[in-house]
Amino acid sequence: MRKRIFAGLCALLLAVSMTACGASSSTGDSGEKTESTENALADGTYTADFTTDSDMFHANKACKGKGLLTVKDGKMTFHVSLVSEKIVNLFVGTAEDAAKDGAELLQPTTDTVYYDDGTSEEVYGYDIPVAAVGKEFDLAIYGTKGKWYDHKVKVENPVEGDSVPGMTPSADASAEDKGAEADHTNTEALADGDYTISAALTGGSGKASITSPLTLHVKDGKITADVEFSSDKYDYALVNGTKYEPDLSSGKSMFTLPVEAIDKGLSVTADTTAMSEPHEIDYVIEFDDSTLNKAE
Repeated sequence: MRKRIFAGLCALLLAVSMTACGASSSTGDSGEKTESTENALADGTYTADFTTDSDMFHANKACKGKGLLTVKDGKMTFHVSLVSEKIVNLFVGTAEDAAKDGAELLQPTTDTVYYDDGTSEEVYGYDIPVAAVGKEFDLAIYGTKGKWYDHKVKVENPVEGDSVPGMTPSADASAEDKGAEADHTNTEALADGDYTISAALTGGSGKASITSPLTLHVKDGKITADVEFSSDKYDYALVNGTKYEPDLSSGKSMFTLPVEAIDKGLSVTADTTAMSEPHEIDYVIEFDDSTLNKAE
């Protein structure tokens, strides 16, 4: 008899314990849902930061690292304007998955960006689906060389509104003012002679660099730059399809390259022999026009 009573008490205690655990679990799930709901953005448009893991893949400098986040029916899409038309597809995921049959690739839009000097340029932009704000995710890019590359990106710091820098002409600058600003760094505005300017190399793996400051030469309104790479393994460079040979007298590969305007990046494709096979790498040389000085 005692054994039966004891067994009954054990069964009762076990049932109470399971009920309590179930209640605790339910409360936890409810709390998580409440937190997620509180963090969700309301439908509308937001200006947000676009953070990437690479200097060769980022928002156009006219946009100051920002893009437009649109929320509709709880789904988020982020539009970003890139630096050129060299990235021809994106894929939310890894490069390996992007190359598979049936992968849903993102197609580019043609965006017009407006720089601070009043000039404008057409570049590619993309509408990227975003699962969560402030959370890093995989985004593969496909360039004109026909190869997929892995990247990590993040959309963060949303601020309500639709005013993305660089997407509309400056409203408070007249055409005359813009022309005056452009003349400050336009190559035609510089008097003939030699100048020095700070510059940085972006793109590639990030291991290569150039000597800075470098020398600019201006003659008859045309400008060239003496660009010295950090090694002697570059055997030619391409600018706008024209091939340039290096001067190796300094022990490094130095090229004299044409520059259209120092307030914009100079796109350069340089061929390196440092790998097992020659390999062309896309770079951008960024000039700091605030450091421009007449050479002594």
